[in-house]
Amino acid sequence: MTARIPGNDHRVLTPPELGGWSPSLRVSVVVPAYGGQDKLDLVLAGLAGQSYPAGLTEVIVVDNGSDPPLRLPALRPPGTKLITCPVPGRPHARNAGLAAATGDVIHWLDSDVVLDRRSIEAHMRWHHAAPYLVVTGHLRFTPAELPTPEAVAAAGDLAELFEPAEPHAWLVDLIERTGGLTDNPHRAFSLHVGGATSVNASLLAAAGPMDTGLILGQDTEMGYRLAQAGAVFVPEPLARAFHLGPTMRMRGKAPIDRVSHAFVADRIPSYRWLRSHPARQWKVPYLEVVVEAGGRAGYDEVRATVDAVLAGTLPDVEVTVVGPWDRVAAEGRAPLRNPDLEKALVRGHYAHEGRVRFALAAPGAARVTVPYREEAAPRRGEAVPYPGEGEWEPGSVTAVPYRLRLPAGWTPDEDTLARLLDLAVEGEYGLVSVLLAEEAGTAGETAGETEETGDAGNTDGAGTAGTAAGAGNTGGAGAAGLVTARLERTAAFARAAIVADDGEDLDDAVDDVYGVIWVDGETYGFAAGPRRITGRRSAYRARTEARAEADRLAKETERLRGEVARWREESGRWRKNAVELRREVGGLRKELAAARKELAAARKVMQLGLLSSVRRALTRRR
Repeated sequence: MTARIPGNDHRVLTPPELGGWSPSLRVSVVVPAYGGQDKLDLVLAGLAGQSYPAGLTEVIVVDNGSDPPLRLPALRPPGTKLITCPVPGRPHARNAGLAAATGDVIHWLDSDVVLDRRSIEAHMRWHHAAPYLVVTGHLRFTPAELPTPEAVAAAGDLAELFEPAEPHAWLVDLIERTGGLTDNPHRAFSLHVGGATSVNASLLAAAGPMDTGLILGQDTEMGYRLAQAGAVFVPEPLARAFHLGPTMRMRGKAPIDRVSHAFVADRIPSYRWLRSHPARQWKVPYLEVVVEAGGRAGYDEVRATVDAVLAGTLPDVEVTVVGPWDRVAAEGRAPLRNPDLEKALVRGHYAHEGRVRFALAAPGAARVTVPYREEAAPRRGEAVPYPGEGEWEPGSVTAVPYRLRLPAGWTPDEDTLARLLDLAVEGEYGLVSVLLAEEAGTAGETAGETEETGDAGNTDGAGTAGTAAGAGNTGGAGAAGLVTARLERTAAFARAAIVADDGEDLDDAVDDVYGVIWVDGETYGFAAGPRRITGRRSAYRARTEARAEADRLAKETERLRGEVARWREESGRWRKNAVELRREVGGLRKELAAARKELAAARKVMQLGLLSSVRRALTRRR
């Protein structure tokens, strides 16, 4: 049974201890080189002393047009091959080496990276534990003078020759802040660097070769495709290696990023910060929406769904309309009696829409294909069959990270797709199943009832969208009478296809490796029937009016703040006056008290004087 790794949590595996196990897998070490014979000699000397069995190791050096041509030194692993690739560029050289490789595992190695003697063994013990791993060693950059090949071969520890050295700071930081890439699986593919990384060969066969259309960033782009093929990325600190000198990125990160980002933005949908433009399209979309136009689903149902998808807040989307396009015939004499009229209307309506493509069959759940090639690109409106699993089909679309299977006639609200994707990303789910209705046919019936409020027109096909959505994994009416949509993560289904047992439902395997959740369609804004689409001009006017109202409210707020400040100032003056008044009142109270005392004293004196006068008068009378 194949080990099931949830997300990128490689900690569930327990690789054997170095030196205490018996390997069986073959490894092909591919070394592309352009010049630098002195460094290549050291690389091959390091490979000659590896602890991994020589009988299970092949080394392929690819001379990428060196002048003078490269040669194989005497100190090298037995059976080392030297092939040539005259087309300049490391991706071409790597692909040439990949085509010549016969191993179960491909180990990329730059021609200026010297491996510690146990490095390949440290890689391979992981590949024996699971067949879908990408392992990257611990790379350090040394400024040391180049030793002799003999010194490299004889060294028990390469640190004696190449330390002090600097670590790959960016990768070390990524690994440390993500718990060894277990906490943030969305960016784990960044670990794929060509200097010292090994990949299961079958995984490479699923993901496809290096993209030769890139100037820089080929390693990261291939890492992204490997992730979509189901890969788990493993940092291995025991696989030590020394890079002879600094990398180009260490010499100037900003200009390298500038060039790399200009190209990888088109190919890596996960780099959302590079796709901030509100309307433009990209070579590899973030989401593919699959709509079945087969069965009884008519033009109006398909159009309602496709138009709603294209009008949403997520412009980074592609729609695949599935139907028998190779059998749709044109009818020039009596077009209204054409039995293929509904399909002909769909194809004609979207023939020149760049975000809509036509396919003869629905994509498989774990489809990952070779990078898009310009010279073999299909024309707009041309039906393109999906390739079989693992095939490399020129002209097919590279792995889209998410795919939504949506029955024709069901329409998402403006922000529905973005909300569903947020749920899948934040929850790290492999499948989000959306319950649209509990009875087949609901979508079509509602579409027929509400057709007067939309702009999709009217056909006899209205009322059948729910049952015409298709069965199986395409969404639609299931065996239990449920109408559903499915948001699938490509990486999750690719992983599930690798680990699933014979006869096991793929959704169950997805639940094990990523997780599955059910949500209510109405809660997320799905509805049956066409919607009134808000045009860009209307949206612009709404935004303009909203900004004007916001500006008015902001000015009113400032005015009120000024009033508040004025009243606070006035209140301060009144408080000051009140304090002074209290002081005056206090003084008057003191004066009044003193006057009262004086009055009381005067009264007492008067009383005493009167009493004395009375006494004297009485005395005289006597």
